[in-house]
Amino acid sequence: MIICAPNVLTAEELGALRNELAGISFIDGATTAGWSAREVKRNLQIPIDSKGYGRLAQVVRSAFLRNAMLQAAILPAAMTQPLFNRYEVGMEYGPHVDAALMGEFGEKVRSDVAITVFLADPRSYDGGELVVHTHGMACEFKLEAGAAIAYPANTLHHVRPVTRGVRHAAVIWVQSQVRDAEKRELLWDLDNAKRQIFGREGKSATFDAVSRSHANLLRMWADV
Repeated sequence: MIICAPNVLTAEELGALRNELAGISFIDGATTAGWSAREVKRNLQIPIDSKGYGRLAQVVRSAFLRNAMLQAAILPAAMTQPLFNRYEVGMEYGPHVDAALMGEFGEKVRSDVAITVFLADPRSYDGGELVVHTHGMACEFKLEAGAAIAYPANTLHHVRPVTRGVRHAAVIWVQSQVRDAEKRELLWDLDNAKRQIFGREGKSATFDAVSRSHANLLRMWADV
């Protein structure tokens, strides 16, 4: 399941992030890639111990946690620290699959879902599309600044070369309360149905029946 969420960041948050990014130092992004992904990762990123990183991370983390669409679709149990990357002209990230486990010893997160938060105006750069391979298709995404895409971290994906301008983005990985992606999608469908019924009928018998099924399936499948 791929979810595109608009306006995850407010205009004020986006402006603050851009101001911070303009004055911060980046390092070679290959330093955090696995041994095989290192061969195809050509971008820059912010070290998590750099001055200013904490402020950037808190903005993205807070925006994700308050977004109702992403919370309902992913059912997060844990998340990594955000990774901020920069793609200049000629930079790209070739085909790869994200590591199954991320984080330091004792704080490992199973990477069920990857989330890219776009920080640059898509009209300010050419190329740089995120390409996700799923169900035999290659789907391209280049969202508005402040929007986010959530997609299964076990998919093959890549970032096309940037040919003009600069692409900035933040990436986080999330461990879901429900490990199975198909079960998460079913819960997401039921949650949407529940909300639509409530909007049309209020707290009706149909709403209560769907709500009961949603709650009991989550109770059955959740690993908390």
